[in-house]
Amino acid sequence: MITGLDHIVLVCPEIASATEAYVQLLGRAPDWQATGDGAATALFRVANTALELMGPDGEGPVADRLREILAADGPGLKSLAFRARDIEHAHHRLTRRGLKPQDIVPGESRNKADGQVRDWRRFRCDDAETAGVRTFLIEHLTGAPSPQPAPADAVGALDHIVINTPNPDRAAALYGARLGLDMALDRTAEQWKTRFLFFRTGNLTFEVIHRLGETHDPAGPDSIWGLTWLVEDLDAAHARLTAAGRDVSEARKGRKPGSRVFTVRDGTLGVPTLFISHQPE
Repeated sequence: MITGLDHIVLVCPEIASATEAYVQLLGRAPDWQATGDGAATALFRVANTALELMGPDGEGPVADRLREILAADGPGLKSLAFRARDIEHAHHRLTRRGLKPQDIVPGESRNKADGQVRDWRRFRCDDAETAGVRTFLIEHLTGAPSPQPAPADAVGALDHIVINTPNPDRAAALYGARLGLDMALDRTAEQWKTRFLFFRTGNLTFEVIHRLGETHDPAGPDSIWGLTWLVEDLDAAHARLTAAGRDVSEARKGRKPGSRVFTVRDGTLGVPTLFISHQPE
């Protein structure tokens, strides 16, 4: 049913400066830029998913809604769009699983750079059933851009996305049983005072975390928290961002054996961001 995470939506106040910031951060140009229906977008496609920047453009209901989101919550990661092989089948299955999907609707976008058109069909699940995270399923029809090769110091893929939850059992049911992602691990790490749930889809990991020892409302919403980007050469990526004036931490050993990471502290539009590389053990 779901074959991967098609893209993540990052809502930003203004598309030009946000695009410039993420060109510098990721070390690659956007694959698609478009305007229409009150929104401006820039899509960065990597090997296993894409990041879509979205900002208000002009007037209209969509622009107004984006401004409302920004006024209430500020910029940040707002939506997940999973890729479906058969949108009707996915709609039927998620209806049966109680996610109350809206009607399937068509979509179209024209790339500003070359005039190419891509189109798709998608639907949105009910926010109350997805713990407050805006969740879509999408089936591409024509024109979906392919990821371009990345140099060793640029982002090549998304290693994992982090979701915060006040209710890990609800999250296990949502991402595992209802959406059908492969649950790879459910572990409590007392040293980090965290329960970790790991799900796999489309060659990336959903890391759902529940922080122990904090007061939680189990009926409260989940939130998309942060991104960890995969690079081939961590030291080269660190040098590239340092030369660009970015505030980055020193490189250090990651939690996973054989991994090294560093933190990017600025220019991410409020998204907690790590870079990671994996070395053969």
